[in-house]
Amino acid sequence: MLAAAAVCPCPPLLVPEVAAGAAPELDPARAACVDALGVLAAARPDLLIVVGPAGPGARGPFPAGSPGSFAGFGVDLTVRLGEVPAGSSAPARPLPESLAVGAWLLARARWAGAPVEGLGVGEPLAADRCAQAGRDLAGRADRVALLVMGDGSACRTVKAPGYLDERAIDFDTAVARALGGADLAALGALDESLAYELKAAGRAPWQVLAGAAQGAGLGGQLLYEEAPYGVGYAVAAWS
Repeated sequence: MLAAAAVCPCPPLLVPEVAAGAAPELDPARAACVDALGVLAAARPDLLIVVGPAGPGARGPFPAGSPGSFAGFGVDLTVRLGEVPAGSSAPARPLPESLAVGAWLLARARWAGAPVEGLGVGEPLAADRCAQAGRDLAGRADRVALLVMGDGSACRTVKAPGYLDERAIDFDTAVARALGGADLAALGALDESLAYELKAAGRAPWQVLAGAAQGAGLGGQLLYEEAPYGVGYAVAAWS
């Protein structure tokens, strides 16, 4: 059963080495992520699974110790998703960006509470399949924790990656309300087409979370909500 969850944004700019001179702008988001990970640690899970959006070549499960890199952003920085199990060889398949950012957050927090695995979710995955994937994850251990990576709309300003779309702020506001209230029905009902048009990469991971949390009786707390680069970022903790 799902014991706890943390929801964090996944822009590579969250990593200070990638953000360089702009790093201080996301300090509040980083601090909120640390607080959310503290909730996961306090739940004492048997297994932590990091879930995030992934492109066609990076979907599916990632075992403990999977490598990630930020070399594509001109930064000589590598991460691993937890520790390679004793007696096992290190996995070679590279993490998608979202899971690499999640691995960086865990390393920064010095996570040692439970084994860590990952799941890359295709952004077009239908809501019912997301929910089923979540239920499958929740059944992996007696006490499962999820670190759910995902961004809101990318259309909040004219300088945003998706330019300005008047629907974006209402979408992000509804998402933040649902994440802060652990509202499973609202997350499950997010409009897939609208999320795609607004370039909201977190829609599928959030719906995986909603599926995993069914029957768990968790409450939520919104720790951060801003759109510093015209992209909706939210941090929440469920316990």
